[in-house]
Amino acid sequence: MTDKAKRINPLDNVAVALFPLKSGETELGVRLSADIPAGHKFALTDIKRGGNVIKYGCPIGRATEDIPAGAWAHTHNVKTNLSGINEYEYAPVRGAAGAPASGSFEGYRRENGKVGIRNEIWVIPTVGCVNDAAKRIAEKANAALAGRVDGVFAFTHPYGCSQLGDDHKNTQKLLAALVKHPNAGGALVIGLGCENNNIPAFREVLGGVNEKRVKFLVCQDETDEDAAGLRLINEIAREIEGDKRETLPLSELVIGLKCGGSDGLSGITANPLLGRVSDAVCACGGSAILTEVPEMFGAETILMNRCASREIFDKAVSMINGFKEYFMRYKQEIYENPSPGNKAGGITTLEDKSLGCTQKGGAGEVTDVLNYTETLTKKGLNLANGPGNDICAVTALTAAGAQIILFTTGRGTPLGAPVPTVKVSTNTPLSEKKPDWIDFDAGVLAEGAGMDETAAALLALVAETASGRKTKNEISGCRSIAIFKDGVTL
Repeated sequence: MTDKAKRINPLDNVAVALFPLKSGETELGVRLSADIPAGHKFALTDIKRGGNVIKYGCPIGRATEDIPAGAWAHTHNVKTNLSGINEYEYAPVRGAAGAPASGSFEGYRRENGKVGIRNEIWVIPTVGCVNDAAKRIAEKANAALAGRVDGVFAFTHPYGCSQLGDDHKNTQKLLAALVKHPNAGGALVIGLGCENNNIPAFREVLGGVNEKRVKFLVCQDETDEDAAGLRLINEIAREIEGDKRETLPLSELVIGLKCGGSDGLSGITANPLLGRVSDAVCACGGSAILTEVPEMFGAETILMNRCASREIFDKAVSMINGFKEYFMRYKQEIYENPSPGNKAGGITTLEDKSLGCTQKGGAGEVTDVLNYTETLTKKGLNLANGPGNDICAVTALTAAGAQIILFTTGRGTPLGAPVPTVKVSTNTPLSEKKPDWIDFDAGVLAEGAGMDETAAALLALVAETASGRKTKNEISGCRSIAIFKDGVTL
């Protein structure tokens, strides 16, 4: 018989309902005094006011009133323990290597040695003023080039002008990372002509490119920018349509790890599943990237102590405390999280969310910490600076070099990155309700499926997707970018 509730760690004083439970039922030896929705917690023992509520073997907050055994434990009677900026001591823990994945996929080896899993043309506006022109050109080109390339896609944004300092630099660097992304066999960069991020200025940040694969268009210089853009995209297509997939080892994979619309099952099913896949890919020489810095708060020491060196640990500390300082500059509560949807799904505090969220990074060694817009250079598990906001986070993962993103969700979302975005549901009802959104159901783990075989199935889907199988976001056309902004807009 499938268990209806789970005590995640022997130290826990709460358990999680895997399915809706009714008041009066007895689960794990405790008689329930309230209905417990799926994903929500109930006390296994009496928890006194001020006492720690323990989940994942760690405190996720403290009781604001006495919570008797069998009672519902949630936002009405549990409060975060977190506050302020912390000092950290490096206490290295050797990361578990995990069992290496075996297998291969069919990808594109680019001239710079990087590997892509799509042969697309990306249209990148230097400034928001030309967004509509970029979309028109991409739509016309996509229809005209069907079957010759994997698609033509415009990635619009509101920036590129009226920005100052790091915001302007980050816009340039992020767009440059997209232009050079290996999933794009070529790119058309469209500028207006009078913007701060004009094409000559952008090219200084972009650096050297293959001029046969990367073209530039200044709309103010053209009588008909649509016709000019289509002509340039046709030139790119003639250059890249001969690119062929070749068999490549899984060590060439770079997977991005993301969760959005989490629920109380995220840390039990989908996120640990991604952790297992991440460990397997990294163990065979591949790479994984974990971001969403505010959703590391409360679990950050677990990641910090897995850093491969003191230098990387120091970078992780700087990333964590730097993001807290960002909150404080704007006089905002550092721990104003989780979201209403998270709470409805059973996540009570930021510690609760973070301890589940960071499981996507598995148990392996942290090999590097990347600044926002920085591209991965070291194999293994990398932490990337960036916010938890879904669109900003998947954009940051793409810019960091992820060819594919594994995105867990307990509430559901159609969102997609520029790269294939594999949606993994934390619970089976979501997968059944939203088959057009969800690519893989991790809810089977709550129903008794084994972790090993489920991880093998997800890894097989990743290899198939890397070889050309379309994800639900690709089929539906859900592809977006968002650029993280901190400062002044003129």
